[in-house]
Amino acid sequence: MEEKKFDLNTVIGFVLIFGIFAWMFYINKPTPEEIEAKKAEQEQVEAKKNESENVATDFVPESKAVAVDPKDSLAMVQAKSTLGVVAYSASLPSAVDKVTTIENEVLSLKINNKGGYIDEALLKNFKTYDSVPLYLIKDGKNASFNLNFGTTDNRILNTRDLFFEPSLTKNGENSVLSMKWKVSESQFLEYRYELKPNEYMLDFSIRSQGLQQVFNSSQPINLDWKLQAIRQAKSASYENRYTEILFEYDGGKDDYTGQGDFAEEKEEDVTWIGFKQHFFTSVLLTDTPFKTATMASKNIANTSDLDDKDIKVTKEFAATVPLELNGGELNYNMDWYYGPTDYKILSSYDRNLDEIVPLGWGIFGFINRYLFIPFFSLLSGFLPYGIAIIVMTIVVRIVLSPVTYKSYVSQAKMKILRPEINEINEKYKDNAMKKQQETMALYSKAGASPMSGCLPALMQIPVFYALFNFFPSAFDLRQKSFLWADDLSSYDTIAKLPFEIPFYGDHISLFPILASIAIFIYMMMTTGQTMQQQQPGMPNMKFIMYLSPLMMLVFFNNYASGLSLYYFISNLITIGIMLVIKNVIIDEDKIHAKIQENKKKPKKQGKFQKKMKELMEQAEQQQKAKKK
Repeated sequence: MEEKKFDLNTVIGFVLIFGIFAWMFYINKPTPEEIEAKKAEQEQVEAKKNESENVATDFVPESKAVAVDPKDSLAMVQAKSTLGVVAYSASLPSAVDKVTTIENEVLSLKINNKGGYIDEALLKNFKTYDSVPLYLIKDGKNASFNLNFGTTDNRILNTRDLFFEPSLTKNGENSVLSMKWKVSESQFLEYRYELKPNEYMLDFSIRSQGLQQVFNSSQPINLDWKLQAIRQAKSASYENRYTEILFEYDGGKDDYTGQGDFAEEKEEDVTWIGFKQHFFTSVLLTDTPFKTATMASKNIANTSDLDDKDIKVTKEFAATVPLELNGGELNYNMDWYYGPTDYKILSSYDRNLDEIVPLGWGIFGFINRYLFIPFFSLLSGFLPYGIAIIVMTIVVRIVLSPVTYKSYVSQAKMKILRPEINEINEKYKDNAMKKQQETMALYSKAGASPMSGCLPALMQIPVFYALFNFFPSAFDLRQKSFLWADDLSSYDTIAKLPFEIPFYGDHISLFPILASIAIFIYMMMTTGQTMQQQQPGMPNMKFIMYLSPLMMLVFFNNYASGLSLYYFISNLITIGIMLVIKNVIIDEDKIHAKIQENKKKPKKQGKFQKKMKELMEQAEQQQKAKKK
């Protein structure tokens, strides 16, 4: 019995697919510089790690703020002598560690008098993977916002050490909180927060009044924003894969730092900076572009420890931005966003924030934005999410079925021509040039081409890669269950292992197993559609047949179960389509008769074919001349 082998189209398709896998894992691999930086900073990272809570105890520096009793005249005199411009704010009743809450239906923020920044950011409508309230900032331990500036009396001040006076008012339905650090009743630095109903975005401004003689204009005023990403997902390593800094600069361009253990970027004319976790993001936006901004991120926990159940914080973000004085004063209109990394919500602000969602670049992002996101939103509007995935898969495969048909017809033609190709190979086994000439002549007469199925295979790659980005980024799938999968945005688990297998994990996911079985069956079916014998230099097809499902099994064990569900259903449908094409639509006898008919017809050669034939004949003549 003749041994079955792969056709070229199948090989090209799977090489391209797993080439994409390899590329994606490669770009996430730390560079040598990142590895060196990680080694250099490892001691600092470990020193910052709180063993019990996995929160760096010195991430938010201990405040040096001092409160002064205004009734104590001697203390006030001493305060003015030692504290200078800080003395007035330290003497106010607001010089206490106290928070003021502003909230709406979706967001609750607590702002501390000390430092004037957010101590707590609670997203009301969401829970973490273990069903506890979801905080982006908690107890002031994982976030810091600070202005560092020099004064004309030769002091260096940090707003995190200063007491602000709160004033909570209403602007229509909006909640407005003014936080003022006062030098006197008419001289102050103000943080102003305004929160609208049902919004994750709040207006924020920094302005000063009467501080021209306080700011030392010869020294920079630096805005320092830091945040530690609190773990929200079942798998810390999977969440960390999508946790990074993104930013917009130079009038609308966007970029990111990457997900490595340590990453740093510096850009000019920055208009927003986003500290992105997998499904939740904190963003600082400014109407007046920052002249420069330096952004850095680093892993808090060791990469090898990221699946540890005790991990509370995964990554640390930091941004440093020099602010500029205008007429001796600060005046910046900004916004804060604390909310979901949801494409629909982010795109609604028309600030280019949808780039925070990793939908893929170029054609891949286009397909997701204008095809898959609207279509899936339509389906999930009336169907359970798991069923919506299945329906979308069916529609995608039906749309691509003409491509599958064309590819299969090409394979069938090559299968029919195989005996004649084998005869040519045997007849001219000692003359590679002549063998190639005769083979090309046969293809031309028969109206077949070994590359005719490659284009259909290539056409499916954008769809494949777009979906590879779509499912892990689809916020709607977060914590949505289907069958045994309790969260379609994370991996499904049918068994926990008492140990961890490198690259595979400490659990067994069923959807990747089913997808791998379906791929194996598909590849077994396509091995009969071969056009050539195994040749030296070609990959071992049998090895690829077993390797491809294995790669699917390993790579997807820790990916979103929604993605594995899609590939499982997609391969089942592809198998069904191929069976229909093979047994109902295609008649190989008719194809054979048509090929024989084409071979009898005189084939008109184009200019390119003539030129190629002439070149090959010249090369053959030169080869014969050399032998003589």
